[in-house]
Amino acid sequence: MTPTTQPAASVPSAIIAIPVRNEIERIEACLRAVDAQVGLAPGSLGLVLFLNNCTDGTDALVARLVPTLSIPVRVESEDFSGAHAGWARRRAMDSAAAWLGDAGNAGIILSTDADSRVPPNWVARNRAAIEAGADAVAGRVELDAAEAALLPPSLPARGRLEDIYDALITEAEARIDPDPHDPWPCHRTAIGATLAVTRAAYRAVGGMPEIPLGEDGAFIARLIEQGLRVRHATDVCVTISARLTGRAPGGVADTIRSRCEEPDALCDARMETFPRVVRRHLWRRQFRRLHGAGRLRTDRAWARTLGIPPMEADRIAALPLGQAIAEAERASPRLAYRPIGPRQLPGQIRVARLGVAAIRLVQRIAGSARDAADAATASGNPVTDPRGGRI
Repeated sequence: MTPTTQPAASVPSAIIAIPVRNEIERIEACLRAVDAQVGLAPGSLGLVLFLNNCTDGTDALVARLVPTLSIPVRVESEDFSGAHAGWARRRAMDSAAAWLGDAGNAGIILSTDADSRVPPNWVARNRAAIEAGADAVAGRVELDAAEAALLPPSLPARGRLEDIYDALITEAEARIDPDPHDPWPCHRTAIGATLAVTRAAYRAVGGMPEIPLGEDGAFIARLIEQGLRVRHATDVCVTISARLTGRAPGGVADTIRSRCEEPDALCDARMETFPRVVRRHLWRRQFRRLHGAGRLRTDRAWARTLGIPPMEADRIAALPLGQAIAEAERASPRLAYRPIGPRQLPGQIRVARLGVAAIRLVQRIAGSARDAADAATASGNPVTDPRGGRI
């Protein structure tokens, strides 16, 4: 079925795609939040709801809610025994892409979840990041406060430590190996509850990966590997459910429940010891420079250091930069991720705070030296060091 609200005068330039399965308790709050977007031109926003395998009355509730919304809506329904999160999100986003295609190859596809609530400026802030040059935008998430309050106290306490450490290692990464399209401050969350991508970029990478688990992270990784510009925007944040029983196996609910059951479960893969984080990003910076200079084929020290055989090194050297980095990390036994456990977080946070402070200081000194050299060059008086050499 494909009911709509008031017909749009033209095709919207931004369309939100939401996969929906058995969300009778949360779908109304989700839709009201979507309908409350501000800072947008009239008629510029549309909504696709992809209902799959609903058995709790969600479809009937959606049918009652859709006519009350102020934006055009397309609703699709399908029952499929092999349904999973990646399949459903792809179907929703493909429908959004097709709708945008009615007006050509422009427009933005946004993704969120039926148990999430987006803030009123969510679309506007995603659009602003894309207008500033991004091909895609990954936002942050926060747990629903009322639901989070019902969780065991140890879980939010661990989450706070992980957030602190994640911010520190992300800053170290952004300063050691900066991405001009994703400068600090940024983050490294990749979650389907808050994604935005241009239709052109979505099509360029073949759409959302149709995999049962981790489709959102795989999608962002695919964009980066293809050299597209991904902005991890800190000012884009969505409220997600803190429930323990979710609709997608391996999703946020399963992660929360498993950490309640196994308090010592390892952290996310990227949360390695701080020295290892620094080594990884120093390597990436050097690899990026070698690739840019066309020296990956001639300077094989990088491959020997990483334990990559010559034939595999040849293959990697011929790839575009994003793919080359990803393939080198997959091929090297020395770059396998070694995540820490929660008991290591306090100690690693102390190390990281000292390390990040040192990185900031070094960069501040280097920046001051560059500024002095530039000023001296402009005035015709080159700066010299105490030994008489020009800087």
